[in-house]
Amino acid sequence: MSRAPYLAGRLQGFGTTVFAEMSALAVATGSINLGQGFPDTPGPAEVLDVARAAIGTMADQYPPGPGTPELRTAIAAHVERFRGLTYDPDTEVLVTAGATEALSAAMLALVEPGDEVVVFEPVYDSYAAAVAMAGGVLRPVPLTPPPADTEGAVWTFDPADLRAAVTPRAKLLLLNTPHNPTGKVFSRDELDLVAEVVLATGLLLVTDEVYEHLVFDGATHVPPATLPGLRDRTLVVGSGGKTFSTTGWKVGWTCGPAPLVAAVRTAKQFLTYVNAGPFQPAVAAGLALPDAYFTGIARDLQRRRDVLVAGLRAAGLPTISPEATYFATVDVRGVQPDGDGLAFCRALPERAGVVAVPAGVFWTAGHAHLGRHLVRFAFCKRDEVLDEAVGRLGRMSA
Repeated sequence: MSRAPYLAGRLQGFGTTVFAEMSALAVATGSINLGQGFPDTPGPAEVLDVARAAIGTMADQYPPGPGTPELRTAIAAHVERFRGLTYDPDTEVLVTAGATEALSAAMLALVEPGDEVVVFEPVYDSYAAAVAMAGGVLRPVPLTPPPADTEGAVWTFDPADLRAAVTPRAKLLLLNTPHNPTGKVFSRDELDLVAEVVLATGLLLVTDEVYEHLVFDGATHVPPATLPGLRDRTLVVGSGGKTFSTTGWKVGWTCGPAPLVAAVRTAKQFLTYVNAGPFQPAVAAGLALPDAYFTGIARDLQRRRDVLVAGLRAAGLPTISPEATYFATVDVRGVQPDGDGLAFCRALPERAGVVAVPAGVFWTAGHAHLGRHLVRFAFCKRDEVLDEAVGRLGRMSA
C-alpha cells in the first residue's frame, strides 16, 4: 500500500470512508442510498419545535463546556427511567459532539501509547481510527455470522477468543450493543462473560449504546453497566441522533463514574470544546417524551426491517435479519460468484440503482475473510423508498 503524503504513521491506511465513497456513488448514479445509516424523515415535532425556538436566542452562543444543565439533567433522568442507573448530572454526565466524539475523547483520555483495546468485530469504522489516534492497539474478537435466511439465528463469538484477546497490555474493552453493523444484541449470558473478564483483569469498559431504543421483538437490550460490579468502571455512550432522527445535530453524551467522566472531559474540551447550542434543549425535550414514543419508533423500524428483508430474500439475496439497529446483512455469493462484497457494491448502482455498503470494511485485516462476502443495507427509510428499492433489486434477479 502506498503511503499517504504528510499523514502521520498512526493514521496511514485510514483513507476516505466507504460511506463517503458509496454516498458519492449514489449521487453520481441517481441511485437509492441504502448504504449510510441516516433516516430520511424528520424527527418528532416536539423536538424540532424546541430547536427552532432556540435559534436566534442566547442558545446560539457557547453552551457550558460539559453541556447545558438542562440537557445533562434530562440525560440522567432518561437513563434512570429506562435503565435504572443513577448518575449525577453535574459530575457524571458529559455532552459531546455525537457519540463519535465521546468515543474518540474516551480513547484519547484513557489509552496510553501501546495500550490495547479489545473490540468485537466487525466494528464500526471510527473505533479503529480513534484507537489509532490515541496510539493504542486494537485487539479484535471476531463475531461469527449465522447462516443467512435462518430465522432466530444470531451472531456469536467464541469465549476463548475473548479471553485470549485480553493480554497484559489490555487497558479497556469497547463494546457496542446493540451492535452496528450486525444488528446483534448481546445476550445476558454473553454480557455475564464480558463482566467476568472485565472484573478478573481490571479492564475499563466503554459501551456504545446509541441504538438502545431500536430493538425488535424477541431481543432485550441489557445495559452492561447494570451488571454487578460494572457501573463503577464503565463509561456509557449515548446519542440523540438515531432516537430522534437528527443525526446531523451531533448531540451525544457519556455517563459514568465522576473520575472517568472528568478524564474524558479533559480530552473533549480540546476537541470541539462545545457544540450544538440550540439543539441541546431540543434533545432534552426529546428525552422526556412519553414511553409510547420510544416503543413506537422501534415498532415502526421493525416493520421497515421486515419489508426490506423480505424484498432482499425475494431478490435472491440471502439475508441475516437483525435484532436491532438500522441494518440488514446480505450474503452475496449467490449473485457474486467470487464473493467479493466490495465489487458487488460498486456494481450495484448500475445493476439495480441501489447503493449498499460492503461489510468487509468493518473487519480488521486478519479477519477480513469473515466478512468479504457480506453487504449491509439500511432500512431507516420512507416506505416508498424501501418499496422502490425492493422493486429495483427484484428486477435485478429477474
